[in-house]
Amino acid sequence: MKNSSKKWIKISSVTTAAVFFILILYWQNMKPDVAIIENIPGMDKPSGEIIQKIESIKIGEKFEKLTEETSSLNSAWSAFRGTDRKNIATSTISINENWDAKPPKLVWKAKMGEGHAAPAIWKGIAYILDYDEVKKEDVLRSFNIETGKELWRRSYKVHLKRNHGMSRTVPAVTEKFIVTLGPRGHVMCMERTSGNLLWVIDIEKEYESEIPFWYTGQCPLIDNETAIIATGGKNLLIAVDCNTGKILWQSPNEKKWKMSHSSVMPMIFEDVKMYVYAAVGGLCGIEAEGENAGKILFEITDFSPQVVAPSPVQLDKSRIFITAGYGAGSAVITIKKSDTNFLAKTEKKFTPGAGAASEQQTPVMINGFMYIIMPKDAGAMKNQFICFHPSDCGKAVWSSGKKDRYGLGPYMVINDKFLILNDDGTLTMLKVSDKNFIKITERKLFEGQDAWGPLAFADGYLLLRDSKNLFCFDLK
Repeated sequence: MKNSSKKWIKISSVTTAAVFFILILYWQNMKPDVAIIENIPGMDKPSGEIIQKIESIKIGEKFEKLTEETSSLNSAWSAFRGTDRKNIATSTISINENWDAKPPKLVWKAKMGEGHAAPAIWKGIAYILDYDEVKKEDVLRSFNIETGKELWRRSYKVHLKRNHGMSRTVPAVTEKFIVTLGPRGHVMCMERTSGNLLWVIDIEKEYESEIPFWYTGQCPLIDNETAIIATGGKNLLIAVDCNTGKILWQSPNEKKWKMSHSSVMPMIFEDVKMYVYAAVGGLCGIEAEGENAGKILFEITDFSPQVVAPSPVQLDKSRIFITAGYGAGSAVITIKKSDTNFLAKTEKKFTPGAGAASEQQTPVMINGFMYIIMPKDAGAMKNQFICFHPSDCGKAVWSSGKKDRYGLGPYMVINDKFLILNDDGTLTMLKVSDKNFIKITERKLFEGQDAWGPLAFADGYLLLRDSKNLFCFDLK
């Protein structure tokens, strides 16, 4: 009887420990937007819908004018990866390469809510969608890039919990408009100069969309005064007239694909312009113009990771490169026209250590070669900066080597130079070369952490960030 009692106590202890472990795992993997609420009958629905019933989110309701200051600068970095989404800046301004003699000058610094959102720049003004952790608000902030003075803010209350940061998108900006996409799928369109609110969309509510685990990472696109947004849910993509807020077209989503962290990329195949999107579920191309705008032209489902952050890259006239982290690797997709549709075929797949791959940043194509930072699960090549020829994404032309690794940081091209920002705030300048890894200079700019947000450059000024601060450096 005594032994039986001890055995029962031992079994109970093991059972209790197992239950406790399961509860801990559940808590760690909860959706980030789940709040503790009263259990009301009839409200046992997905977390997003519950919060919508509790919160009254008035998108863009608040506006605050801070100064009348303007700028005389004229250049732009108007969206994620720049105006043409290639992540290449062309500048007539000479960029300083001797950082030992003349380090990049810090012009100003601004405190940010924890996140990885990055700015867009238009004529000397930077626009960034931040999250105010004290006021619990998404807030679009505008800064003069020469002085760092904040010009105005437009904000709205929304509940967010920290989950490796909160805001992580880049606005789309034109001469007339700014379009933002918030962490919980709230879209604002404003007049650029005044900040006046034109229209809003609640994607989570109106399109029954599931917001990705680490919040929205997709950056909106403005194309010919039309906002292009991947919603998931009831429709896969939508096109909105920036002037009126009218929905111009909505592409179907019969396969129920979900919103990813990847952004929509314009591409042209066989003289047909399309929007290419890597959703959770697969890769698709959607007709961009004409009477069939919104029509799905092709779909690929045999490369469909559950987490997709990098955007698709057009390798050449007939192929697309797509990659993702967490062991997914990459794939090369061949696109061919067939009557009024396109045939898409997965040409080749690569595991992370066997070919080009990326966890977070989108590769850069320049001069016919692709440049990429390898993911942390790429074996000996992890976090190295590597050059590939599109004809063979499984064989590196050159790599940065074991001593030069770059974490998950962003990179871009200015004229014929690469800039790479490491996680810890170290900026490296490389020569754009398809022959060798040629380092020009490097400098630790700040004591940073998780410096993952995309870079922005205009008029000789480089805007970059870590998880809690936005910095502006003069590279002239």
